[in-house]
Parts: sequence; C-alpha cells; structure tokens
Amino acid sequence: MDFLVSYGKIMMSSTVVYLFIIIAIRLFGKKELAQLSVIDLVFILLISNAVQNAMVGPDTSLSGGLVAAGSLFIVNYVFKWAIYKFPRFGGAIQGHPVLLVYKGKLLEQNLTKVKLSLEELEEAIREHGVHKISEVDQAVIEVDGNISIISGGYTHQTSKRRKVRKTEIVK
Repeated sequence: MDFLVSYGKIMMSSTVVYLFIIIAIRLFGKKELAQLSVIDLVFILLISNAVQNAMVGPDTSLSGGLVAAGSLFIVNYVFKWAIYKFPRFGGAIQGHPVLLVYKGKLLEQNLTKVKLSLEELEEAIREHGVHKISEVDQAVIEVDGNISIISGGYTHQTSKRRKVRKTEIVK
C-alpha cells in the first residue's frame, strides 16, 4: 500500500513539473522553440536535472523512474488530445501565428510582442533568398517558433523539421 502512495506522489509531482515547464515555455516566447542555441541547450539540460528530484524525490529506483516517465507520457498524450479536440485550449497553450510583415511593411508592434529582433527577422528572410523586407508579401512566426516567408507567390519556412508522411484514405 505504501508503494501506491509513493508512486502516486511521483505521478503528481511529474504532472506538476510538466505543467510548470509548459507554462514557462509559453511565457518566455515561441521563438525559443525553433531557434535553439548552445545556451538554450545547456538551459534545457540543466532544467531537466533540476526538476528530476522534484519528480521522483528520494525514489531513484528503476520503477520510480518508469512511473515518472510513464506519467509524463500520459500527461503529454492528454495535452495533445485536448489541443486537437479543443482548438481554444490549443490556442491558449500554444499561442497563435503572428504576422510580422504584411505587403512589404514591417509590423514593429508584433515584432516586439514576440520578442524578435529586426536582425533575426532579416536573417530568416535572407535564408529564403529574399533581400529586403519590402520584397516580402507576408512573414509569420508560427506557433512552433518557425518563421514562414511568403514572397512572389511562393511559401518558404525557416525549418523543415517535420516529415510529411503518406496517408491512406480509409473509406
């Protein structure tokens, strides 16, 4: 019976830490997600080490670790399901795309809102072979932190991390 209480505490602690990290990432801005620097990588590694004890406490056993990991998988699954099922919840958690350039005009208030410097935006624009902001039809920072550039009728994105998979239509 004591092991059930112990594992229940691990599950609860893991869930609370998960929620805290989600909220913290949301508050610190979406640009951090797609543009991981060495500093960001070290930060993530240190955060994971810092919260480990908060999740498992004194239980450093294999089963304690598996309970913590299992809890994180379950909470992650529930979050993804809720984001899919309830778009408003998804918007609150993930945010919304933000328009940065429209018809060649920089929207400075949106650039400030997402904490993106003009130099970072210009770099993303140059990555797509566009030389000046005035040549951009639209530049949008997506919910995952990538910057999409629409120019001359073509759409480009700063990162192609997701693989497109063939899907079958089931009738």
